[in-house]
Amino acid sequence: MAFKSQIRKFAASVLLLGLAASPTPLMAQGQTESGFQGYLQLVSAKARAEGVSEAAIRRVTQGLTMNPRVVELDRAQPGGPPSAASPPIAPYLRRHVDAARINRGRAMRDQNVSIVSRVERQYGVPGKIVLAIWGHETNYGSYMGDFDLARSLATLAYEGRRRALFEREFISLMKMVDRGVSREKLYGSWAGAFGHPQFLPSVYLRVAVDGDGNGDRDLWNSRADTLASIANYFRDAGWHTGEPWGVRASIPASFNRGSVGSRVNSPTCSRVHARHSVWKPVSEWRQLGIAPLASIPDKTMATLFEPDGPGTPAYLLTGNYRVILQYNCSNFYALSVGLLADEIAR
Repeated sequence: MAFKSQIRKFAASVLLLGLAASPTPLMAQGQTESGFQGYLQLVSAKARAEGVSEAAIRRVTQGLTMNPRVVELDRAQPGGPPSAASPPIAPYLRRHVDAARINRGRAMRDQNVSIVSRVERQYGVPGKIVLAIWGHETNYGSYMGDFDLARSLATLAYEGRRRALFEREFISLMKMVDRGVSREKLYGSWAGAFGHPQFLPSVYLRVAVDGDGNGDRDLWNSRADTLASIANYFRDAGWHTGEPWGVRASIPASFNRGSVGSRVNSPTCSRVHARHSVWKPVSEWRQLGIAPLASIPDKTMATLFEPDGPGTPAYLLTGNYRVILQYNCSNFYALSVGLLADEIAR
């Protein structure tokens, strides 16, 4: 599910910034409920120092107990050394860009025409992309998770392996309550993501907006707030209005792939970006025999991507594809979002 990838993305950022927790998990030292309660006092003090009110701290922490289940789920996430070969992407695309998801996306588009149009005008992000994110994250709101967010985040922070990540999100959750979000709403995924777009608390604080003008930013119940907030996320991440995310491309049999290999090491999501070529204007790709199979301006900068290797579908990807990667740093995810968006728009 997408929220797991979001957590992995945030965790990678934490590690890159040198903010990772102690390498010895507290659970290995024998965690106890009394230790957890003591940790809540410590985090409460940190939240207090960041200006969170006593009332909000009390509403979030009162009655919390550890939830061992979320620790089990977290430890079950992939975390071993990467394999040399990436799994094929075609089966993933068949599951995530399927007829049911496409048809429901079109139905959501038709049911929310005025909202989608307003979001496009205001944020400069295509409605089809916003709808595809919504569809990918929660199948248009059909599943959003039923874990108590405060309990999950506090437990994962106390467990200690990724304390910097989860403690920050736990404090952000307190700030949400301090700014008027009802404690009773705070349910979502085991890893702390919630609502239709599966935002983490820190993301909610940064980009969630009131799309229907009722004074609330309700990502659990309001489609207008949901779609506007996703669009605001993309605008904040640098979406280029009027530029496609990418297009399918035809590659001649004689093409020398070794001549366009990238030597740039990305500071984030390095394994994802390592699979992309150098960047060239589309006009230069045409000169090399690469033919875009959909409309894309010649001046657009693009990178060549063959997810399943030579002889399989290839794509010219733009800077907007990298914006999708900021939502979830996975080629599987970003490509499926782009393709789903195009199918919804047909």
